[in-house]
Order: sequence, then C-alpha cells, then structure tokens
Amino acid sequence: MTLTTDELLLGGTATHTVEIPPEVLRPADGAEADGDGPAQVVLRPLLLADVQRIHQAAHESRDLTSVLMVQQALVEPTASIEEVNRMHAGLVEFLLHEVNRISGLALGGDELEEVVQAPLARACFVLAREFGWTPDECARLTVGQVLLYLELLGRGEGSWSNATS
Repeated sequence: MTLTTDELLLGGTATHTVEIPPEVLRPADGAEADGDGPAQVVLRPLLLADVQRIHQAAHESRDLTSVLMVQQALVEPTASIEEVNRMHAGLVEFLLHEVNRISGLALGGDELEEVVQAPLARACFVLAREFGWTPDECARLTVGQVLLYLELLGRGEGSWSNATS
C-alpha cells in the first residue's frame, strides 16, 4: 500500500479522548466515583516540532520536560504551564504516559533529551530527502511517525521514488 504525504501526516492532527480513572484523579478518595460520569481530557500527539521546542525550553530543568509535554498535548481543557505544575504528581504521570502512547513515544520525560539530539535532526534530513518533504512537513510528524518511516526506509519499503514508480 502506497501512502500519500497527507496520509503520513494525518496521525499528527488526530485528537484522543482519554478517560482518567477516579483513583488517579483523586487518589485520596480511593476508587470512589463522584457520580458525574468518567473524567475525560482530550489530548493530541506531540509533533516533532513540539518535542524540539520542549527540549530547548526544558534544557536546564528535566522536571520541566514532563510538565511541558502534558501542557502542549492538552487540547481540552487547555492548561497553562503553571496549572500543570499545580496538578498532583500522579495525574501528571498518568497524562504523560498517555501523551507518550498517542505520540508514539516509548520514553519517559528524562529520556527525551536523547531523542532530540543529532540523530533526530539527521532523521528529518533523511525523510526530507527521501520523501521530498519540506522542513515544515517534517516538523509536523510525531516522533513515532519519524521512527516508523525510518524503519520503512531501512527495509526499502518507503522511498518516495519507489512509491511513485
């Protein structure tokens, strides 16, 4: 199956409704539900540009990395950095896990720095060259998408010239 650039970039625009278990939302209350139905948030996957921006902003504070990842991914409700900082640690950890999952990241916030170093820049260069993408198109990819397309290229299955021939 040959994909178009639009199909490849589609995953970065999706949003995901995530249900927060009552014991995560209010751990002191145990598993008691408040009767208002399940608590939900809407998250979006982090794009490569988000990850690079987060890395730059949090360069001197690893603790800030997780907060920025959650803050950038929250679509509904939106939250400021200060508001995410005021959330309890268990909730931020739960949301960070979900952000990583929908973004195709199997990393914790502390491992993010390793991902955005020179190998990621080289990966974007390879994808731009092989698929004819602009830097802006590469920046809209999630890290998970970048890894998938690199794997396809490594197997000889993803070259744009092969796909269009």
